[in-house]
Amino acid sequence: MSRIGKKPVPVPSGVTANIDGKLLTVKGAKGTLTMPLVEDVTYEIGDGGVSVQPANDTKRARSFWGMQRTMIANLITGVTEGFSKQLLITGVGYRANVQGKNLKLQLGYSHDVDFAIPEGITIATPDQTTVNISGIDKQKVGQVAAEIRRWRKPEPYKGKGIKYAGEYIFRKEGKKK
Repeated sequence: MSRIGKKPVPVPSGVTANIDGKLLTVKGAKGTLTMPLVEDVTYEIGDGGVSVQPANDTKRARSFWGMQRTMIANLITGVTEGFSKQLLITGVGYRANVQGKNLKLQLGYSHDVDFAIPEGITIATPDQTTVNISGIDKQKVGQVAAEIRRWRKPEPYKGKGIKYAGEYIFRKEGKKK
């Protein structure tokens, strides 16, 4: 039994959820999100919110049960509050700034890195070493943050690179004489 899957997802006021065939559509103040529905799970919209139950007793249905409930909760959170990630840039001469639809990164390469900001994502740089990524789709926000971080992962000796806010970088001791 899924402890997560048993609980219905509450739908706050101002948010509407509709099931059209094999598609769940959630509309809220920040926008509209859709999610394809899995056949191994049954979905029901009631006054308590959206409830999810396995359609049969297979391992696949029980595996999808809790995950589908969490994905529905992420849709509802996205259209009400949204999601955000913060990246911190550490290193001499490393900096970032937004220019139109591009994020310009200077990361110690011989050239500047231009990252095209995808549709539905907002990137802000309050200062040169901080990048704030926000949007309504949790998966897309995380993917964009990972793609930006991939340009210069933090190294363990001096900690130079792009890291998530709150991430701990395991530091190594340098070479001894």
